[in-house]
Amino acid sequence: MTKPTSSPSRTRRAARRAGTILVTTATVIGAGYAVVTGAQVLMVRAEATQPDEVAAATPVSVTALNIVPGFETQRRFLGQVEPAQTAELSFELGGRIVEVLVDEGAAVTQGTALARLDTALIEAEQTRLRATRAALEAELTFAEASLTRRSALKERGFSPTEQLDQARATRDALKARIAETDAAIAATRLRLEKSVLTAPFDGRIAARRVDTGVTVAAGQGVVQLMQDDKLVVRVGLPVWADPASLTDLTVSVAGRDLPATVQTVRPDIDPVTRTRTLLLSVHSDGAPVLGQTAVLTVTRQVAMEGAWVPVRALREGTQGVWTVFTVGADHRVRPAAVELLHSEADRAFVRGSFPDGARLIQAGPHRVTPGQLVRVTEAG
Repeated sequence: MTKPTSSPSRTRRAARRAGTILVTTATVIGAGYAVVTGAQVLMVRAEATQPDEVAAATPVSVTALNIVPGFETQRRFLGQVEPAQTAELSFELGGRIVEVLVDEGAAVTQGTALARLDTALIEAEQTRLRATRAALEAELTFAEASLTRRSALKERGFSPTEQLDQARATRDALKARIAETDAAIAATRLRLEKSVLTAPFDGRIAARRVDTGVTVAAGQGVVQLMQDDKLVVRVGLPVWADPASLTDLTVSVAGRDLPATVQTVRPDIDPVTRTRTLLLSVHSDGAPVLGQTAVLTVTRQVAMEGAWVPVRALREGTQGVWTVFTVGADHRVRPAAVELLHSEADRAFVRGSFPDGARLIQAGPHRVTPGQLVRVTEAG
């Protein structure tokens, strides 16, 4: 009874084992087919796809960086055209002005009469003094004759010595009074001369302060005279500027370049501008207008090694550090930090971590990056 029961059980187990083997075998065969088929599809796709092209090198224009021992810088300073001499003319005496002989803008020469005072009182005083002198002359003539008579009588013993001494003293006193009167007459003559205001030098009347009929005090301004045949330019220079080195100067006035020479330098410093005042003599056939603005250009030599670079070659880095890009022998971009020393319209003078003769990328530093491969198209 036991044997018939175990035989069907073994048969079922064998059937299940055979089924499992068949399913496993079918799965492995299917997976292998899928791998082989997928690999062939990928290979076909890979062969059909074109490989990516390598990016072309960026073309750049370069120039040689030449290190020089220094550079020149030009600075412009504003000045003003002034007359060589300016005088506020006035009378030494007070009085009423009877005539003003010039108007503003009139050209005058040295010694030209400009204005006159009323001299009636001075002339009357002069007449009185001359009359007084004439009276003293008559008294002197009588005193000398009296002295002669007293001397003759003294020699004959008819006149005492005291009378002779008195006659001599009277004569000497009259001579002294005549000398005093002559001095007074000379003073009136001098006052008459000073009643006419004359030009002390050649120039042009800049201002007329008073008119005819005005009574002026001594020293009160009547006319202002400016010397216009010799002009100077007053300009303030910084302390570092050496006046002895300022030669072959040119001053620009109203678009005209005029040669100039150093006339004098003030020894002090202007407390407002902190500059030294320099006076330049200007040479010009057609004199500029007084008061015009003048521009003095001063060239300064700066002894500092560096190189000139185009402004468009500079690139601002972090924390205000400027950089430029150079191209090495391997045609790759290399950065160089630089210090900006001086700049002009389209170029700058810098020093930095680049060797002499390095190839500088002239423009477009934003187009490249450090280490990038570039192609040099031209060299400046």
